[in-house]
Amino acid sequence: MTIRYVEASDVKKLVDEIAEKLDFFHVVPQFVYCYRSYGSKSKRVIARIYGLGKIWQEALRKPPTYVIEVISERYDKLSGKDKEKTLIHELLHIPKGFSGGFRPHRGYIDKERIEKLHRLLLKRRSLKSEE
Repeated sequence: MTIRYVEASDVKKLVDEIAEKLDFFHVVPQFVYCYRSYGSKSKRVIARIYGLGKIWQEALRKPPTYVIEVISERYDKLSGKDKEKTLIHELLHIPKGFSGGFRPHRGYIDKERIEKLHRLLLKRRSLKSEE
């Protein structure tokens, strides 16, 4: 079976909310696309992020762009909390310059940072709902 990709508007909505509530000002929402894949054989991957590298930006005359892919077989089984943490993790790979490149895990993306940002997301969400 080949992998099938479908636009994931639910994931996009959540990604946009997370970026806004966590003040990820460097993330340009109109250039972040979200897809759900079906049929992946990967065993451990829940989600991936792809960037449009400089050479592709130049050749296609496109701005820096990112695609977040969630692996349906694993992502869809997660709790809402774990979905949010997964997307926070993927967004952390986007560098401040929104260049099409990536930030590595080492020294920047770890469980502690994701947990801290998730707590901040929940706090800001609850403050908004109290207004």
